[in-house]
Amino acid sequence: MFNEEYDIIVVGAGHAGSEAAAAAANMGSKTLLITMNLQNIAQMSCNPAMGGIAKGQIIKEIDALGGYSGIVTDYSAIQFKMLNKSKGPAVWSPRAQSDRMMFSKKWRELLEDTPNLDFYQDSVIGLIVDKKTIRGVVTQLGLKIKSKTVILTNGTFLNGLIHVGEKQFGGGRVGEKASFGITENLTSLGFVSGRMKTGTPPRVDGRTLNYNKMEEQPGDINPGKFSYLPSSPTLLKQRSCYVTYTNPKTHNLLRKGFDRSPMFNGRIQSIGPRYCPSVEDKISRFSEKDRHQIFVEPEGWNTVEVYVNGFSTSLPEEVQYKALKSVPGFEDVKFFRPGYAIEYDYFPPTQLKHSLETKLVDGLFFAGQINGTTGYEEAASQGLMAGINASLKISNKNPFVLKRNEAYIGVLIDDLITKGTEEPYRMFTSRAEFRMLLRQDNADLRLTELSNNIGLASNDRLSIVLSKKKKTEHMMSFIKNLSIKPEQINDILIKKGSSPISQSMKLFKLFSRPQIAFSDISSIESVSNYIIENTVKSEIIEQVEIQVKYSGYIEKESSNAEKLNALENISIPTNFDYSRLKCLSSEAKSKLDKIKPVSLSQASRISGVSPADISAMLVFMGR
Repeated sequence: MFNEEYDIIVVGAGHAGSEAAAAAANMGSKTLLITMNLQNIAQMSCNPAMGGIAKGQIIKEIDALGGYSGIVTDYSAIQFKMLNKSKGPAVWSPRAQSDRMMFSKKWRELLEDTPNLDFYQDSVIGLIVDKKTIRGVVTQLGLKIKSKTVILTNGTFLNGLIHVGEKQFGGGRVGEKASFGITENLTSLGFVSGRMKTGTPPRVDGRTLNYNKMEEQPGDINPGKFSYLPSSPTLLKQRSCYVTYTNPKTHNLLRKGFDRSPMFNGRIQSIGPRYCPSVEDKISRFSEKDRHQIFVEPEGWNTVEVYVNGFSTSLPEEVQYKALKSVPGFEDVKFFRPGYAIEYDYFPPTQLKHSLETKLVDGLFFAGQINGTTGYEEAASQGLMAGINASLKISNKNPFVLKRNEAYIGVLIDDLITKGTEEPYRMFTSRAEFRMLLRQDNADLRLTELSNNIGLASNDRLSIVLSKKKKTEHMMSFIKNLSIKPEQINDILIKKGSSPISQSMKLFKLFSRPQIAFSDISSIESVSNYIIENTVKSEIIEQVEIQVKYSGYIEKESSNAEKLNALENISIPTNFDYSRLKCLSSEAKSKLDKIKPVSLSQASRISGVSPADISAMLVFMGR
């Protein structure tokens, strides 16, 4: 069965592995997806939700590039919300609750419907490497499967160790065994590894909860969706989530178990996610707070299982149970399973190129939590990029690398490669210096054509984007050129608390006023006629409104991006000898030699490399 050589082997079928396998196969590469359990493809191991602050933008980018996460989320969603709507569009972030079982089922259906993709259930325990080049993998059953490239997406399974209070046992997640052999194999090849920790809350029986004591959180009245494809469904009905709060009694009950907590008694040495701390970590670090939010999230349409978001913990089961019973609405709660913490191996991502190929072994790629990230979205985006670049590599084509001004995915990967991470990395809008350019509404305009050029995003996707672009430009031209007389607009201006005009003015200037929304100008006859005659859809109106209202910010960020790209175009030779530059600081030489930046722009983002160091390098490069 495995006499042939595959183009690409993907190890692991979580969010990173699923996107990697889909991208590689859709680009025409003969791909094999190996996972320990084919029933758990794209399992939502933690909360049953996709998107959120900055994460929603990543899912939209994955979809724009031709990935599947957005489509799967739309098909399995039970609630949709656009977060940060009260703020500017740079930080609007879509989020959806998903039906956990539907999500995994839809992913498997899409993968099984993908040409060029084979599946095999087994555990990979080692790599076949010859002269620092990947040749294939070795499985637990003793099979040696040949491949031109390999993508490792092992999630939390590498030497995974689960903690529940003082109890600990091996596992990649509850109910699934850990993966052994790969870490040892990689370290023997010269890779540096580390340990990280994450946790998950208890799952409970929704029939035992009193929702009347909680605050209901319904979805948006007009729910959006993630995929730009018209065929992707929009929610017609939704399930509500709920929020409740811990209290001093809860905190006291939790503190009584601290001496048996693996986080406080020294059993867990590794670092957990800063922005998703366990509940015991919260009450320890923020002792002045007398309450913390608990989000009550249903796991699907047809299940009573509930995810207790905000109560991530590794405390003993009986401590978890007593403390949770003190939370309003949880007085009669019954557990489906307790929360737990898990420690696992990762490999500092400074050992990678921007393509996610390792620097040490040619043809070997890492994606997902193996690189020190946390979250489905971060993992999925890395898997997509690794799948793309592995496919391009076997075709002897240049890698596909997104810049920081092109995508949140570009920011994510550049942060990992350039700065590394010593704690689970999570994406935020604040990490992106060009977030006005990287909005959730324009990911297709930014990325689909780039993806179509490398053979991933379909021609159908491209035609949809080109139509959207053309209609947006046409309407922008209409608004810039249309003159409005005082009698057409003054009543509206006065009503909205904006200064009336005494002579005709271009609609663009009037629409730029912060008090004036599109709904205000749509009542003007010439505008309403334009909308009807051109059958303008809401997504075009949204594009135009953002581009008009925030034109100054967009132009400023575009200008700054051009300056950044000027440094990006000054490449640094792979084997550049930094010791030749006597004026560089010792720290800069050490960091530059370790990271081996490919451009001056990347070098400028390395911690410890000062502007003076960059200036010295600029002078040297000029010579």
